[in-house]
Amino acid sequence: MNKICELFGIEYPIIQGGMIWCSGWELAAAVSNAGGLGLIGAGSMHPEVLRLHIQKTKASTKHPFGVNIPLLYPQIEDHIQIIIEEKVPIVFTSAGNPNKYTSYLKKHGIKVAHVIANTKFALKCVEAGVDAIVAEGFEAGGHNGFEETTTMTLVPLIRKMVDLPLIAAGGIGCGKSMLAAMALGADGVQVGSRFVASAESSAHQAFKQKVIEAKEGDTELILKKIVPVRLLKNDFYQEMKTLENERAGISIIVEHLGKGRAKKGMFEGNMTEGELEIGQISANIDSVLTVDEIVKSMVKQYREQLKRMHQF
Repeated sequence: MNKICELFGIEYPIIQGGMIWCSGWELAAAVSNAGGLGLIGAGSMHPEVLRLHIQKTKASTKHPFGVNIPLLYPQIEDHIQIIIEEKVPIVFTSAGNPNKYTSYLKKHGIKVAHVIANTKFALKCVEAGVDAIVAEGFEAGGHNGFEETTTMTLVPLIRKMVDLPLIAAGGIGCGKSMLAAMALGADGVQVGSRFVASAESSAHQAFKQKVIEAKEGDTELILKKIVPVRLLKNDFYQEMKTLENERAGISIIVEHLGKGRAKKGMFEGNMTEGELEIGQISANIDSVLTVDEIVKSMVKQYREQLKRMHQF
């Protein structure tokens, strides 16, 4: 039995990334119904909006699902209380120290996974008592690590250090990359960008179109003075890149960044002034598919490639 499937009670070891503005109840429920683990992206939701999405997910699937909560979110304690009240079985935490809430969540019977981008935090995860680790490589979209360690390097590094169930993330969007992650020592995969370009994603149609049009080199990890984030290159990206090249101070960068940039881009569809978070794998995405089609394609290709490997 696969460790991730056994831990979360799912059919396939495929976890949907809890991405802000893209991972609402429709996407989470669809992934869970397809045999993976759907996650609601709570980082872009006010507390009562999160409650509504949890309730709608419950009404739309009988399968396990979870919530992703960035630990830097200002109303995180409200989120955690709602998650407990609504009896959400699984929480993925990110962007912070796993020691902060892991034991509290586990006391309420919640399984906890934590997203990391380096070996230092892998050890913190073990200390915190998490149930699983997500090792997110440099290729991933959204916020990432300062070290710029690729998935192919990070996963085996962490596997050597810990025995916990390990989920690989970053650059994974098909059965071939899923099999590669397993070969490196992962027990499952987390998929973000491929699910952004799905029919059930809450991303704006203009953003989905931009994703499937993306080519090699169309994303870059920037804003390293604040929190590194991988973005599609547009006018907003270019403005921020210029400030970085001019060595502007943090206060100037933060002021120019303003508020609501990610919502403006990914959710409202402003492709020039919005922040467009997506992974390098976008260069390999050329169509918007349903979640069911994506999961079935991944599983089919994984099995075909595994059979091919046996021939060697």
